Amino acid sequence: MLTPAAICCRTAGDLRERTADTRSVSSPASAETSLNKTKFIPKPFSRTFRAVAARRGKQTSQERTLSFMIRNTGLVIVSALAMPLATSNMAEAADADAYSAGEPMAPGSDGERPSGWRGKFHDWDVVVGAGAIYGPKFEGSKDFKVMPVPFISATFFNDYVHLGPGGVSVDLYKVENFKVSARGGIEFGRDEDDSSHLEGLGDIDDAGVVGAAISYELGPIELSAGIDKIIGGSDGLTGKFGAEYSHFAGRFIFSAGASATWADGKYMRSYFGVTPLQSARSGLDEFDAGAGFKRVDLSASVTYMASEHWFIRGQAELGILTGDARKSPVSQKDIQPSMMMFVGYKF
Repeated sequence: MLTPAAICCRTAGDLRERTADTRSVSSPASAETSLNKTKFIPKPFSRTFRAVAARRGKQTSQERTLSFMIRNTGLVIVSALAMPLATSNMAEAADADAYSAGEPMAPGSDGERPSGWRGKFHDWDVVVGAGAIYGPKFEGSKDFKVMPVPFISATFFNDYVHLGPGGVSVDLYKVENFKVSARGGIEFGRDEDDSSHLEGLGDIDDAGVVGAAISYELGPIELSAGIDKIIGGSDGLTGKFGAEYSHFAGRFIFSAGASATWADGKYMRSYFGVTPLQSARSGLDEFDAGAGFKRVDLSASVTYMASEHWFIRGQAELGILTGDARKSPVSQKDIQPSMMMFVGYKF
């Protein structure tokens, strides 16, 4: 499904270049010195910060723009699927992000960092926006629904902490094209009131999520893998493996991706299983869902950078239920398409 996160996982645009304010630096070497003197940088990771600073200094404006756009796409998707409308995340994704953006440039015509709250939002890479998503009412539903999607995200501590609608992620280690991160957030459950087909199955409560992810960039291709433990709700465990390709062309960014999602027995029984009691109440056949891959997702998107700050994104995804998720009487349709339109502003 379109998602964070979650997610988390490549939309927004870093349309600003390196600026020469009092906290900026004019060369990779001085960037290294500045970063390593920052008080909040853990000493064990100083080597990683030096590598990031050096790479930032070598990036062109277009490369920094593409990098920021890619890394925030997952957050936008997470915000969409953080609503009861959708149930799966997109590699995001997940989060699934390329975190190699450079120091942004202030939007002022004189190239100086903006003052006041706009300057603070500029430093934090704040992105706000809104849009709408059209997708299944629940995972496996044959009925669809349109839902508005608000969105806000920000990054802190030299691009190591990322906050979005799906929660927060922290880059524990990143160097060159490799990154390891930890994340935490919320998984929205499922209400039997979402559809008449779910009546008698009961509700699945919202829950907390903690997890970890790794990613590796091969030029325009990013490979990612992540695992999430759900605390509450289904109390299950899920894993996602994916790849995404992105291409920058003028004001456009084109992306295409594929991912597969695995879930353990607890998760599958909660969302796709039918107990004897649920069968009696709902009229659905009993079904004991087991662990395995539950879906494969294919996605494509186009992002248009209308100006230095404004961007528009359109995205389509095709989800295909597999294994016991496909066999379950809870699922009405194996093919799960979804679409999203989004307008955002980056400070």
